[in-house]
Amino acid sequence: MMTNKTSNLLLLGAIILIVVLTLYFFPNAEFMGADGLAEDYITESQPDYEPWFSNIWEPPSGEIESLLFSLQAAIGTGIVAYVIGYYKGKKKAV
Repeated sequence: MMTNKTSNLLLLGAIILIVVLTLYFFPNAEFMGADGLAEDYITESQPDYEPWFSNIWEPPSGEIESLLFSLQAAIGTGIVAYVIGYYKGKKKAV
């Protein structure tokens, strides 16, 4: 049976392999978010489309937007990791 360390290393290796192979086979690909692609599709298929609402606040630059997105992802990951750790610790304590 595999230990946690071995399975973690195998998963990390698989992730690295997927990233490297993707960049190798598609060197000039444009990696876009799904929301950007959806916006492009909507403007192509319905040129007279009017959005229902607009943003409350627009970040001043793309870097700030990326920072806020990364911060949101980190907070979400922290919450999920805390909940998993809490229930795992609770299970061990019993």
